[in-house]
Amino acid sequence: MTIPAFDSETGLLPPGEHWATWDEIRERLGWNIVRRRLLDGLAEGLAILSECGCSRVWLNGSFATAKEEPRDFDCVFDLTDVHRQRLELLGPELLDFSDRRSAQKRRFGGEFLPNVTEAATGQEFTSFFQTDRDGIVKGIVVIDPTKEIWE
Repeated sequence: MTIPAFDSETGLLPPGEHWATWDEIRERLGWNIVRRRLLDGLAEGLAILSECGCSRVWLNGSFATAKEEPRDFDCVFDLTDVHRQRLELLGPELLDFSDRRSAQKRRFGGEFLPNVTEAATGQEFTSFFQTDRDGIVKGIVVIDPTKEIWE
């Protein structure tokens, strides 16, 4: 369970799903103040998803690259065991996709999408996220938030 090194040319993770603990994510992806601020919002969202039974979240976007100062993070969460009513109570923003997910960005600093089919490509988001805008295959980070202690 470790996040591999970024490719020196592309700044991307090697292809595949790279399972990690929260400590590994903090250590490997939180190397500056901008990234640590984003980690705070990510932790809040993951804690809510954990309380609602979500056992798998995929972390993507420029946050899961070598980019020095990403603007945000992108996540996809597995809906399989999620208690929807609890999620609506604890984190209603996680279910608000209006206005380009602006409520999520305000509260968490990034976006959380359920793992459903992406309209333009017909792929589930977990597959869609494993290719960048130029068609380069890349890796993503996966965490089970129910196995972490959130404070």
